[in-house]
Amino acid sequence: MELPFPGMDPYLEMPALWPDVHTRLISTMCDAIQEQLGPNYVALITPYIALENIEIAPARQVFVPDVGVMRDDAADAGAVTTAITPAPLTIPVQITVPTRYARIEIRSVLQQTLVTAIELLSPANKRAGADGADAYEKERQELFASSVHLLEIDLLRAGVRPRLARPLPPTAYCALLSRAYRRHLVEVWPIALSDPLPVLPVPLSAPDPDVALDLGAVLRQVYRRARYERVIDYRADPPPPPLTPEEAAWLDHHLRARGLR
Repeated sequence: MELPFPGMDPYLEMPALWPDVHTRLISTMCDAIQEQLGPNYVALITPYIALENIEIAPARQVFVPDVGVMRDDAADAGAVTTAITPAPLTIPVQITVPTRYARIEIRSVLQQTLVTAIELLSPANKRAGADGADAYEKERQELFASSVHLLEIDLLRAGVRPRLARPLPPTAYCALLSRAYRRHLVEVWPIALSDPLPVLPVPLSAPDPDVALDLGAVLRQVYRRARYERVIDYRADPPPPPLTPEEAAWLDHHLRARGLR
């Protein structure tokens, strides 16, 4: 099945699914960039570990009978059983687990120096607090103080967006590019839920021109190869945060038009 959205699929943001989506996107993006690089550059995948809250059970209520009976196996056959009150419902639990993510680094072959860093933001990067968005902001500032270009791709609606001098426009997704020679300005691509994903520039060392990263083509390839339609129920609501009324209406109409609702 082909990707059922013109751009990002919000159902891919499910906490249990996103680590797999992230891994596949990083690998496919790196391959797409590598094919365009000349002999002076190499694109590498650099892994890192983040602590994430993963839901380990499907989010549904399970109703049980009003009364249950527990049998004490240690008692003899004539023992009196004790009636217990069963839990009226079960709720999924979230467990904090180490989760493997990765970023892309474009390096100079001769100098072995980092030229461009590409971050596909994870929930850990966007989680409020010292071990989340604050720690990621510290890493950003270190790159801003260097001669490294930074391309940030945010395909998660939840969490804290990367900081800028002015607020980003309200939009579902975005991409940000800070070029090393123009730190005072950041190029911004706001991406609505209904928008196709952009073709982003990936800067190299001067005077070499940018290479193109077709984010939409990458996502379509990943979705098709991973068979994500087998694990996504498009009749359900997408994961948090809630869509705006306009986004929810568009999503419902779009999925019904494609026969997925």
